[in-house]
Amino acid sequence: MGFALPQASIPGLGEFLLSLKPSDEPQSDIIKAIWEKFFDCSFSPSNTSAMCTGTEDLRTVSSDYTDVLEHIKYVNFTTRNGAKVFFDENGESVAQYDLVNWQMKEDGSTEIVNIGYYDTSFPEGDRFKLKDNTKIVWGANSNEVCKLKSVCREPCPPGTRKAINNFKPVCCFDCFGCPDGTISNQTNSPECLICPPAFWPNENKDQCRPKPTEYLSYKEVMGALLTGFSCFGVFLSLLTLIILVAHKETPIVKANNSELSFMLLFSLTLCFLCSLTFIGRPSEWSCMLRHTAFGITFVLCISCVLGKTIVVLMAFRATLPGSNVMKWFGPTQQRLSVLAFTLIQVVICILWLTISPPFPKMNMKYYKEKIILECALGSSVGFWAVLSYIGLLALLCFVLAFLARKLPDSFNEAKLITFSMLIFCAVWITFIPAYVSSPGKFTVAVEIFAILASSFGLLGCIFFPKCYIIIFRPEQNSKKHLMARIPLRA
Repeated sequence: MGFALPQASIPGLGEFLLSLKPSDEPQSDIIKAIWEKFFDCSFSPSNTSAMCTGTEDLRTVSSDYTDVLEHIKYVNFTTRNGAKVFFDENGESVAQYDLVNWQMKEDGSTEIVNIGYYDTSFPEGDRFKLKDNTKIVWGANSNEVCKLKSVCREPCPPGTRKAINNFKPVCCFDCFGCPDGTISNQTNSPECLICPPAFWPNENKDQCRPKPTEYLSYKEVMGALLTGFSCFGVFLSLLTLIILVAHKETPIVKANNSELSFMLLFSLTLCFLCSLTFIGRPSEWSCMLRHTAFGITFVLCISCVLGKTIVVLMAFRATLPGSNVMKWFGPTQQRLSVLAFTLIQVVICILWLTISPPFPKMNMKYYKEKIILECALGSSVGFWAVLSYIGLLALLCFVLAFLARKLPDSFNEAKLITFSMLIFCAVWITFIPAYVSSPGKFTVAVEIFAILASSFGLLGCIFFPKCYIIIFRPEQNSKKHLMARIPLRA
């Protein structure tokens, strides 16, 4: 389907022009000039061209004159068939076109059928008309209307940018998807826009949406499991405390310093509870609480273990003739030592919180498409000072327990303390590289795992053997059994 100039003729115009002779207008210089040009002759004697006779036939030449005269643009008339012929003030003709349709005949030939017209001389709304009852043949020789396309390709949708191809026509271009972190929200956008830092494109890359936040939550599987283990540790600590309190008058409880044992169980309960402060959305208070609570409770715990180790060493020294060392490390001194060791950690934490405390932070660097909510350390010196002090006490406790492991006491706790401190130190030595290399919420999970593992190690190594004897081997919970001595090895 297409447009064509209308086929029209002016009756008599061609005959009039072709029958014109110089003799009809002998005074017209224009006719003489046209005649001399068309036939390459001259009405005046000349050495360069032949003489014009005036009888030459215009039908034998082809020129603009015989086709259309340029002066026709000044005419304005109506033909016998009712067609108006005129030109506007600019000398331009009225737009008149026939709408034609190429139709295939049965014999394979093509016929151009006039199916309508377009005429700007008609009023608005009547300029384009299709003829009634006219058959129109569309693509693939079908009578059904098809959707026509007049472009090289479809427009670039939102989420892409338009790039001009200099080696193709202007209607041909390429569409490229916006890179990560950018969007385009318009059709045929020439460039992609960068999303703000806290936003990220949606799947179609036509809108910037707030980045999802990530932190260790109680609702997710990992957070729920760690919470469950923490609560289970609290339950075991309280159950052990109940068992020891119920049997506090038995020899096994008295022989192993019941006061320090109760204090150690209390501190282990706090260690299990402090792991819960690491779960949930970080806030200003939770960030300060989680690190200080962890540091203080673990020092309290290790101080109790250290006190029990010193008691074992002092008790053996007291059995030697003339020894009077127990008066220097009696119950009062034991309480003061635990308090002193713990106060040192309290001072370190206070300095940390005063100078540069931990604070909630939005980490946008590790992942591009989401924000990690975490607790920044504030002063890394304060954090590593807290850990170093815990490690120093644990190492001291391990060395003393290792030295006292062979003392001839059938209920000597030194062996159990040595093994528990070995587990404690192994867990925290492994924790340091895992903590530094773990991403996002897994950093918090690693720290909680280290707290729980070391707490379960202390609880299991020191107290479960005693509970086993109290419940399942009551015959061994006697003064006679405790007084039995194992020969000191060489």
